[in-house]
Amino acid sequence: MGRIRHSSFALLVFVAVALTLQSVQASDPELTKDFQVPAGINAADIDGTFFTSEALRNVMPNVASPFATVTTANLVAPAKAPFLAVDGLGVSMALLQFPPGTVNPPHTHPRGTELLFIIEGTLDVGLVDTTNKLFTNTLYKGDIFAFPKGLVHFQINNDKYKTLTALGGFSSSNAGLVRLPNTLFNTSAPISDKLLEVSFGISGDVVKALRAQFA
Repeated sequence: MGRIRHSSFALLVFVAVALTLQSVQASDPELTKDFQVPAGINAADIDGTFFTSEALRNVMPNVASPFATVTTANLVAPAKAPFLAVDGLGVSMALLQFPPGTVNPPHTHPRGTELLFIIEGTLDVGLVDTTNKLFTNTLYKGDIFAFPKGLVHFQINNDKYKTLTALGGFSSSNAGLVRLPNTLFNTSAPISDKLLEVSFGISGDVVKALRAQFA
């Protein structure tokens, strides 16, 4: 019996260590040098432009969309060139522009915590923790709100006339983005209609309508 208990304890310790290591590996790797020199680039050729991103320069919001315009400056920035200087530094940024009535739908950042700073306007925000508790607040110019890594959160500009502008800072060079509506209803291969119907308590027609909305 003593051996069984000892083996069970050892197994639990092993699982705990494995999960801890998995959690560590899911974050940005630690640098053991000043900064990461990209492959194919001579370190001697790097100058100040390497540490500069123009991704957020002269960005205009899409006023025709019901969604906020989010422009990123990170390791995989799609709009302009990736910001290679942040590789391994564990930081990145995004410019968020909310024309009147627009939303940033429920989403998560699986690899980074977000700090949202309001530059101009008023924004209603919310997050949901792992006990399904909802936290909401109204943010004003100069306010900062923290969205912990991996938790579902959202924002909406309820102002009918003014565009809101904010900056998001992330604790990862690529925090990742999982938009729940798009993830559930616009996957590369469709999730089972039956599963979605049962999970959400909706009909097959609603599932089809939602697929069409996010296609």
